[in-house]
Amino acid sequence: MSTATEPTTLMKQLVGKAAALRVQSGMIVGLGTGSTTAYAIQYIGERLKSGDLKDIKGIPTSFQSVVLAKELGIPLTTLDEVDRIDIAIDGADEVDPNKNLIKGGGAAHTREKIVDSLAEQFIVVVDASKLVDKLGSTFLLPVEVLPFALTPVMRALEKLGGKPQLRMGVKKAGPVITDQGNFVIDVKFEAIDNPAELEKTLNNIPGVLENGLFVGLTDLVLVGEIKDGQPTVREI
Repeated sequence: MSTATEPTTLMKQLVGKAAALRVQSGMIVGLGTGSTTAYAIQYIGERLKSGDLKDIKGIPTSFQSVVLAKELGIPLTTLDEVDRIDIAIDGADEVDPNKNLIKGGGAAHTREKIVDSLAEQFIVVVDASKLVDKLGSTFLLPVEVLPFALTPVMRALEKLGGKPQLRMGVKKAGPVITDQGNFVIDVKFEAIDNPAELEKTLNNIPGVLENGLFVGLTDLVLVGEIKDGQPTVREI
């Protein structure tokens, strides 16, 4: 590992650990997706193994988090089996000053939104580069769409002033396919002035399953930063 990446990796580990320490025995835990969240899941697994945590169950938001949790020996459950989610830990692509988010860089935002919205406490783990003054300034807004409705949804997004593009696979010919078997359209909006309104408007387009705006769901943001070459975590 080059020294350039070391502080960043340490910072992600530190943020993940800070989130994992908030999990208590007996909890049902939403397990998010992404590199920083992966460290949180890893640390939850370590706490279980050492006996520091007991009797927890995870609800994964993606195939990635299922695989990781199984590797770490975290027992999994489903939304059909539980009557609550105590805590959910997840990353974000952008966080605004009101703790609203854009998510979906990993195309798992539909399941993430279901799990995160059900959680008593939703904790977001990010590095400082994800903090923005206004949503949509650095990241395109992901919209999950049924393949059948792709063209009309693209047109509807253009009418709303967005510039939509179908997300294409890397090391895969053709579009990215979500865990639900759908496509993802990434949309550039010049300014998202009212995230709550846009979230509703987008989800009302026939054929749209869900979009990456998470409004009014976040309870706590743990931000990893490098200060004087040392990784630190601050709370928002």
